[in-house]
Amino acid sequence: MILEKKFHPDYFAITYLVEDNSDGLRLDQYLSSYNPSFSREEIKRRIKDGHVIILDRPGKHKPTTKLRVGDKLVLTLHKTTHEDEYWNGEKLELDTTPKTIFEDEDLIVISKPPYMATHPTGKHLFNCATVFFENIHGKTIHSIHRLDRETSGILLLGKSPKTAQTLTPLFEEGLVQKAYFFMAKIHKDYNGDDFFSSEKRLGTESTGKDRVYIFAYDKEDNRGKSAKTEFKILYKNETYVLGLAFPKTGRQHQIRVHAKDNGLPLVGDKLYLGSYQMFQRFKDLWASPEDHTEMELPRHALHAVGIYFDYKNEKRLFRAELPHDFIPWIKEKFSLEAEEIEKTIEYELQNYFK
Repeated sequence: MILEKKFHPDYFAITYLVEDNSDGLRLDQYLSSYNPSFSREEIKRRIKDGHVIILDRPGKHKPTTKLRVGDKLVLTLHKTTHEDEYWNGEKLELDTTPKTIFEDEDLIVISKPPYMATHPTGKHLFNCATVFFENIHGKTIHSIHRLDRETSGILLLGKSPKTAQTLTPLFEEGLVQKAYFFMAKIHKDYNGDDFFSSEKRLGTESTGKDRVYIFAYDKEDNRGKSAKTEFKILYKNETYVLGLAFPKTGRQHQIRVHAKDNGLPLVGDKLYLGSYQMFQRFKDLWASPEDHTEMELPRHALHAVGIYFDYKNEKRLFRAELPHDFIPWIKEKFSLEAEEIEKTIEYELQNYFK
């Protein structure tokens, strides 16, 4: 079992306690069961490099070291290059400081920068919203909901388990209204409407690595899960649109899939403007110049711009400004200033939510 997790800017330490059901297991087998994102060879390498210690059992341990009930292990993961992001062969300069929009004794509302994880998961342990604020406050910070790493914008964090337990059900019960700003390419399936909704069901058709790709099914289909998104187009030209999406449910990739299904795949979306194969090429750093040209941006163009809910008996609307990495693209494609778009977004959110 995991006894403790300690996050620091440059390393992450996990303490485990060996229980009865793990008595006699090899050290590498035990750690692999808790760290499925690492291969067995990666676990073995970390043990051999001295990144794993067994308290009260001095000396250097081997992957084959047998564990005993009551043993305490400490696995230390140091920050390296595995969270770096690349575009056209060059490492991106990532923003690792979220902007605080609101904070009181219970809640933190931030604008999460792109590529920051909501909380530690898999190999993403350091550039995380919860870790950032845990280093500031010196205590556990709780994620109330989550955003994909590439998606920027509004994110709620709780300073206590009670806050998370109070607010998380609001998302599950549909009592939190959310708005996302998106930038999309116009494909032939787009019918030109400025306001439309999608109720296509969403689900995956695989249990393998490609399960990350989500399919849309007709509302009457028994596959997938029910989902609904409303869309409002703010600006458009012959090739692109800028708009707002209002998800009524919280399915994986919901806005991206519903947008694509209506002929508006998001700019930079390697899965739905591209394909699963293209997504893998970018992931493995094998993307071609043509892949980069088709995507136009290093990430999918989705930003959580507003959230509206009842907080401490008061209806609150929290807003996040447009992210800096969207501005040059918007100026190039639409000749619009960010200030004009911000005013339009504010007007639309006030009308929609209130």
